[in-house]
Amino acid sequence: MAVAIIPARGGSKRLPRKNVLPIFGRPILSYPIKAALESKLFESIIVSTEGEEIAKAARASGARVIERPKELAEDRATVVEVCVHVLEVLEHENRYPNYFCCIYATALFISPSHLQESFRLLRTEPEADFVMGVSEYNLYPVQALIKKDGYLKQMWPQYHDVQAQFHPQLVASNGTLYWAYVPAFQDVKSFYGRRLKGYFMPKIHSVDINTPEDLKIAQMYAPHLLL
Repeated sequence: MAVAIIPARGGSKRLPRKNVLPIFGRPILSYPIKAALESKLFESIIVSTEGEEIAKAARASGARVIERPKELAEDRATVVEVCVHVLEVLEHENRYPNYFCCIYATALFISPSHLQESFRLLRTEPEADFVMGVSEYNLYPVQALIKKDGYLKQMWPQYHDVQAQFHPQLVASNGTLYWAYVPAFQDVKSFYGRRLKGYFMPKIHSVDINTPEDLKIAQMYAPHLLL
């Protein structure tokens, strides 16, 4: 059994109400819920929130809402803590899943096929306990500069004269999805477990909406990816 967990805190400061801002007349949150429903992977799609506006939008989109405790609605509350809380609620209901997928509420361009393919990756040899949506960096990470003693210095000077095609392939979580085998997740309380695979996604499908600039980029992509 698998469930989807969508954390959706109401107190975003950089982009107020980001989870329910409208795209084509629908709240952003409704798009990942729709993708999860259409994937046919989940027994339940759960939105964890403390916000009534978010809860109303989630229910209208077909998701179940679990109200999170006050301490998990603070700025420093982590996605891992939210997922642990939802799993505790499900365990109390005797509905404990084998797998869950944490889907970001602002993963506007996630599709049913992304969810299906990333789940299959868990079972593909060698099997994994975790699968993370990843994308490549927009800039070359090994050319990073760090401020030290008032000046910028190279973080990795060994790559100073190395052409980009010879850099190591580095990727990062792209703010879309995390799959986890529940016993492994509960053991480490992290999505960065030992048997972790990356599900590669194009950058255009991986816009992480946290700022007004992110929203403008998503609005530019939306007519091409959602219509």
